[in-house]
Amino acid sequence: MRSSVSKVVALAAAGALALAACSSDKSSKGAANETSADGKVVIDTFTPSDQSTNMDTNAVTKIISDKFKIQFRWQTTTYDAGPAKEKRQISLASGDYPDLFFLIPWIDAFTQAEVLKLGQQGIAVPLEDLIKENAPNIQKALDSNKEYKEMSTAPDGHIYALPQWADCFHCTYPDKLWINSTWLKKLGLQVPKTTDDLRKVLEAFKTKDPNGNGKADEIPMTSDPQDSSLIAYLMNAFAYDPVGANNGVRSLITLNGDKVVTPVTSDQWKEGLKYIRGLYKDGLIDQAAFTQNAQALQAQGNNPKAVVLGSVPVLWPGIFVQLDSKDGRDKQYDAVPPLTGPEGKSYTGYNHPTSTGYTFMLTNKASKEAQVAAIKMLDWIYSDEGQMITNMGPEGVGWTKPGPGDIALDASTKALYKPKQDAPKNISWGALGQYNNTLAYRNAQVVPKDIYTGAGLERRLWEATKLYEGHEDKAQWFPQTSVWPDPSLSGELATLQTNLNTYVNQNQLAFITGSKNIDTDWDAYVKGLESTGMPRYLEINQQAYDKYKSGSK
Repeated sequence: MRSSVSKVVALAAAGALALAACSSDKSSKGAANETSADGKVVIDTFTPSDQSTNMDTNAVTKIISDKFKIQFRWQTTTYDAGPAKEKRQISLASGDYPDLFFLIPWIDAFTQAEVLKLGQQGIAVPLEDLIKENAPNIQKALDSNKEYKEMSTAPDGHIYALPQWADCFHCTYPDKLWINSTWLKKLGLQVPKTTDDLRKVLEAFKTKDPNGNGKADEIPMTSDPQDSSLIAYLMNAFAYDPVGANNGVRSLITLNGDKVVTPVTSDQWKEGLKYIRGLYKDGLIDQAAFTQNAQALQAQGNNPKAVVLGSVPVLWPGIFVQLDSKDGRDKQYDAVPPLTGPEGKSYTGYNHPTSTGYTFMLTNKASKEAQVAAIKMLDWIYSDEGQMITNMGPEGVGWTKPGPGDIALDASTKALYKPKQDAPKNISWGALGQYNNTLAYRNAQVVPKDIYTGAGLERRLWEATKLYEGHEDKAQWFPQTSVWPDPSLSGELATLQTNLNTYVNQNQLAFITGSKNIDTDWDAYVKGLESTGMPRYLEINQQAYDKYKSGSK
């Protein structure tokens, strides 16, 4: 990043050699073009990075740096969504933001409201001309995919940021529950089908020592807030709980015909919270489920003394247990279909498109040269070759071409690539490169038939997700990524959304944990939603939806 303070510190640390290493070319067209000693354009890049990745020494960084003459100057954040988002927001608020935001949607991404605001402020650079002139693969994706074009194009016709596109079947249905099938078998229990069934199973997990160590150390159900679909999975047996259009935040709106409504004030929602409260009160939901981080959940799942987790509502089992674990405990967990509630409802959340945040944004700090280099890099990532190398690493290191007997995830599809299970660390950009993950591309991956191996994970998720497919209620589903609000209202909408999400989340947790009584405090909660701005929030979204339905933004 280019604050004067950070530059002084960097120069002081690096000494006189660093002064000779770069040169700046002040352009009449805004930002200066900065080049490295070997003539590469310097791009300040803000991105998440996990503990096993060093973006400076990463194999894909070197490939892209050489191919597109880019010298990345990384500012990395963690894979922990809260701190990652906070760091991004601080960079913008301070004015010390990068040339390029390059994000991962399930960690942190820009919302529509943020994209509109930054575009109007001139911070986000319009991309459509850069794409037309330099990025045929991106242009083809926009022209051939109506939904992708709708979600990429702001109401004023500009593309201020690009989202990823991932036809991830298992991500489309994120509200899963993974249960310990070994425990079910040991206790003579069936996979639960109803909310009453689940309560009985969790009670047995808590009281009948299914791990057989003679200790009451079993945790019937737990999760972590970053990855959890606990409330959503259980709520969907009572009321349709819509998936949000950005990571970690549920949507507040559904459709009743063509009317935009909210489910969070309905009697069914209240009953759902009562049910969850009952499980929590009786110790069937771990208290830590609403407070612990992802690392703490993994520690529970990998407890070296005993298998202690009975069920975990998250997208996939690798979130809470080490795959290919030495004792095979990861093989104990299977997906539970959507539960049927007391009124016969059996919904599941529907997340489409599956990458719903905006992850590639060039800013007005980027020189023209940096903009062109960055968009050419992204265009390559849109190709099959670019995806394979960016997602998995160099050929022969992170993946190989299919061999005799290898079968694709979809048996009717010709296999294209085979990920290596023993690939070294720090050879790929992983999820940073999932920009044109079409169904055809994903289905062409070689996946073994054994679903309980690490290599067979994608097939395991595919088969599990079949249990959820068809339980979505598309009549209630609000096409949030295609419906853009009025740009003049984007700031108001962003504030309302933040305030309402905070209010709903806080009150839901208060009802579940018992710090508020759902019977005596419900009316006050509903009234508080009104004063927090729910009527106005629904009005703005209704106006945007009506425009969308009329065929105009």
